[in-house]
Amino acid sequence: MAAFADEYDGPEFDARMARLRGSPDIVVRAITRDGDLVGSIACFVIDGRTEVAYWIDRSLWGLGIASRALELFVQAIGTRPLYASAASDNLGSLRVLTKAGFVIVGTEVSFANARGADIEETFLRLD
Repeated sequence: MAAFADEYDGPEFDARMARLRGSPDIVVRAITRDGDLVGSIACFVIDGRTEVAYWIDRSLWGLGIASRALELFVQAIGTRPLYASAASDNLGSLRVLTKAGFVIVGTEVSFANARGADIEETFLRLD
C-alpha cells in the first residue's frame, strides 16, 4: 500500500486525518506501539465497495504491527466483503493481507503517487 500512500508529513497529514475522522463514511484508527503513533488504518467506500488501507512507519516494517492492526480492525468493523490493494512488488503488504484471509482477485497497472509512475497493483478481497 505504501506505493499509493503519502508518508507522514506533519501538519498536512494531521489535517488530512482530521478531515477523514469527520466523515461518516470513513472509519479511521490510529496504530500505536508502546504509546507512540506508528501508523493508521481505515476503511472507506469507493464505488460501492468497502476498502481497507493502512500505513505503518517504514522504520517499523516487518515487526508484525500491520498484521496485528489489520487483524483487530477487520474483526472490529465486521464488514464483508472487504477489499484491499497493494503494489504487486510490495510482498510485505501482500503477506499481511493474505495472512488476514484476503485472497487475490486480480491485478492492473495503476499510477502510484508515492512512486510517480505506473506500477502493477494487486487487488484482494476478504469474504
